[in-house]
This record gives sequence, C-alpha cells and structure tokens, in this order.
Amino acid sequence: MSREVLLLVDVLAREKNVDEDIVFGALEHALATATKKRYEGEVDIRVEIDRDTGEYRTFRRWHVVADEAGLQLPDQEILHFEAVEQYADIEVDEYIEEPVESVELGRRFAQDTKQIVLQRIRDAEREQILAEFLERGDSLVMGTIKRMERGEAVVESGRIEARLPRDQMIPKENLRVGDRVRAYILRIDRNARGPQVILSRTAPEFIMKLFELEVPEIEQGSLIIKSAARDPGVRAKIAVHTDDKRIDPIGTCVGMRGSRVQAVTGELGGERVDIVLWSEDPAQFVIGALAPANVSSIMVDEEKHGMDVVVDDENLAIAIGRSGQNVRLAAELTGWQINIMTAEQSADKAEQETAGIRTLFMEKLDVDQEVADILVDEGFSSLEEIAYVPISEMLEIEALDEDTVNELRNRARDALVTEAIASEEGVEGVEDALIGLEGMSRVLAGKLGLAGVKSVEAFAALAYDEFGAILALSTERARQLIDTAFEDVTDDEMKLIDAKYDEHAKALLATAWKLVEAK
Repeated sequence: MSREVLLLVDVLAREKNVDEDIVFGALEHALATATKKRYEGEVDIRVEIDRDTGEYRTFRRWHVVADEAGLQLPDQEILHFEAVEQYADIEVDEYIEEPVESVELGRRFAQDTKQIVLQRIRDAEREQILAEFLERGDSLVMGTIKRMERGEAVVESGRIEARLPRDQMIPKENLRVGDRVRAYILRIDRNARGPQVILSRTAPEFIMKLFELEVPEIEQGSLIIKSAARDPGVRAKIAVHTDDKRIDPIGTCVGMRGSRVQAVTGELGGERVDIVLWSEDPAQFVIGALAPANVSSIMVDEEKHGMDVVVDDENLAIAIGRSGQNVRLAAELTGWQINIMTAEQSADKAEQETAGIRTLFMEKLDVDQEVADILVDEGFSSLEEIAYVPISEMLEIEALDEDTVNELRNRARDALVTEAIASEEGVEGVEDALIGLEGMSRVLAGKLGLAGVKSVEAFAALAYDEFGAILALSTERARQLIDTAFEDVTDDEMKLIDAKYDEHAKALLATAWKLVEAK
C-alpha cells in the first residue's frame, strides 16, 4: 500500500508538473474527506503521509476552546477543563488527537477522490503561478482580451488570466476580444473560481501609475503624485509635489507641448486631467484643487474636517462644475468636505450660527440677550469654551466683572454635567449599531435615546428638522415639537435648529440611510 502511494504521488507530480509536496497535501486532504464520510457529524480529520515510506496515519482531532466561550462546534471542539483531565499541560487553541482507522487506498478510493486530488493540484498550480506573478511587484498589467463573459473581460497576461469587471471599465469604451489593454491591479480574490486577479481602469491609482510611466521624474522619486480623483472617462485631478526647486511639478507632468499628459489622456479615452500643486496648507490645497474657479475666501473647520469656500457669482458655476463634478473631485483629491457658497449665502449662514449660539447661551446659562451677545462677540461658540477657557481670558472682557465671569463658568459646567448625565441615561437601550455609526458620538447617541430614537432604522426615519431639534434643543422640547409636527416652533428655535443641523449631521443621517438601504 505504501508503495502505491509513492507511485501515485510521483505520477501526478510529473503529469501536472508540480512539486510532490503539493500532491502529498492534496492526497492527505482527499483521504481526510473520505474518512469524514464514516461519521455522522462535522468531525475534524487529519491525515499524515510519511514522505519517505508512503505510509499514512489518520487522526480525529478536537480544538481546545476556552471554557467561557462554550462549544460552537461540538463535533470538533472540547472545553479546556475537560481537555486538562486528559493532558494536564494542554493550552487553549491547541488540539487533542486520537488515532482512527484509515481508509483503504484502493480502486474505489481512486475513483471517488480523483477529482478532489486533481482540483487541489489545480488550485496549487494557480496559487504558484499567482505567487510568481505577484513577486514581480507590478501594479499595472498589459494583456490581451481573451474572451468576454457577461460583459466582463478576461485579460491574458503571460500565464495569468485576470478579470476586468464591467464596472471597472471606462464608461463608453468598447473593448473587444483580441484588443490589447492596460489596467491597474485592483485586488486579488483568492476565493474566486475563475481568474483571481481583478483589474480596474477606473481606479484613481490607475492614472497615478500611468503618469509614473510617462514622467521619469516620478519613477526617480524627485516628483510625487500625492493623490488623484477621477470621474472616469470625463475628468480627473491629480495633486503633485516636489522638494526639488529646480523642477516645475505641473510643467513636468504636462511635458513638451503637452506630450506626457496627452499620452495619459489617450489611454483614458480622452479623460481631461487637471494637474494641481499639492500644499501642506489644507486651505491652499483646496483653493488649487478648485481651479479654474477663483476663491474669494475660505473658512476651515478642523473639527468637522470641512471648509466653507466663498466665491463670487461669476465663479459659482465654475467652482461647482457640471453636475457638481469640479467640487466633488476637489473634495476627493484633498480629503476635505467642501461647501461652495456665495458671499450672501456665507453671511446668512454666519447669521444663523450666531443666532443659534446666542439662543444656546440664553437657554443653558439663563442669561439675557445682552450677555449672550457679549459672549458671541468675544468669539465664544460653545459651553465648553466658557467652562474651561483660562479665566484670565474671560476677565479681559471689559463688559463682565469677576463675579459675573465666575458665575457664567459655574453655570456652563453645571449645564455640561447635566447634559452628560442625561446622555449616559439615554444610551441605555440604544442599539450598538447606532452608537457605533460612523460619525456618531456617545453624547449624541444619548440625546437620540432620550428622544426615543434607539435603532439605526428609527434614526434613518427622522426628518431633517426632527434631527436638528434633537441636536439643538432640550429633550422635552424636541419631543414636543416632533409630536406636534413643529406647529408651534419659534423663529429663534428654528434658527438654532438650522445652525445645529450642519454638514456633519447631514452626513451622519446619510450614513444611516445607506445602512438601512443595504439591509
């Protein structure tokens, strides 16, 4: 029997041109699969073939799991306290093995398991070819379209077959069998039954690699492409940077008479490419990314990672672009959320925010409008600032004496403590999915919980003004307004709701919508 095993391994290894260890592994898997058929449950079987003699042994084994974890797979697992009774020094995650009778390696076995062995060998062959391909470290593939399958292209490059999905092709490009095509390696899908290399011609990395091919300075490292954003087949933006003052980053990428950028554009089906200077200053970077629009002013909100960009009426359409293309690509390129507005819109927003902060101070600090206006004029925008800013700064306010300053600080701290306690109470019963929603804070989750919103579905069902009320007003008042469909909301409350319901809140609610739709 042992001689038959060695002969079988030798024949298959020669026939398939693979290493004998691969065939041994496939044969062990086949023998283990055949042995499992003797048992009713999902048992774990291991077969060990001696590479020199061909003799093989079979074991049934149990995975040692922690006592508190419990048994998830009773036929394959054993609790640690039970395992210790057999082997005193055994640890969690180790295995207990018990020898069992091996199956016969006869004609019936060969018929039943031949396909299993061959499939394992084919898988090993594919993995070996893939490993050799990946060792080259190439990010781009140049190949020939071998066939089309349900709109997807199978690209042959050497011994590798790669897949170019329909959604990774440049829109409107008409690829056919026999065409030579270049694409970026998007990912490796080792679970795929067909080609495992997935390609893309729409990924931002594709245009970065194309410029690397055309611009020697990039390959040499003296010029760097920091980021890229694309509307495939239509328009793209790349951000370039160099520390070498002798190099003009934009001119270098454009090339003599536009030769370099035209070569890239030709590969991308005529996609227009804007080349932008990267800057360490985020505001300057955003201004460059919005070209050809001229920016009048820009306000940066580090906390929300957003910018309000003000342009005049003539530049508004240019800054936004057709269907919002220019501002969208600029946002993707820079990684900042960009809100384009006119000077009039900027002034209206500032007025709303001021009114919202004034109302907040009047309500939470129990002060009149005059005191609230003093705090707003001095640049205070939150209770935290009043409570914890160095007292010396507040004492510099001429309109406030020391007693008033101390009283305001105490009231602000009391309001924050009350809010924190209420939020923690509100978190009880709120689903983990809502608390863990991207952009959600524990305090906000507590406010939602107090308002009766405790699931992602309930949150996604909120209207804009309902969410704004929960953000800005007391729990009791927010509930009251929601119940009465905002019939008696005051102008001041509406200003506060508008001011509090900002871009971050919109993004948070949009995330919830997507999550619910995905279900």
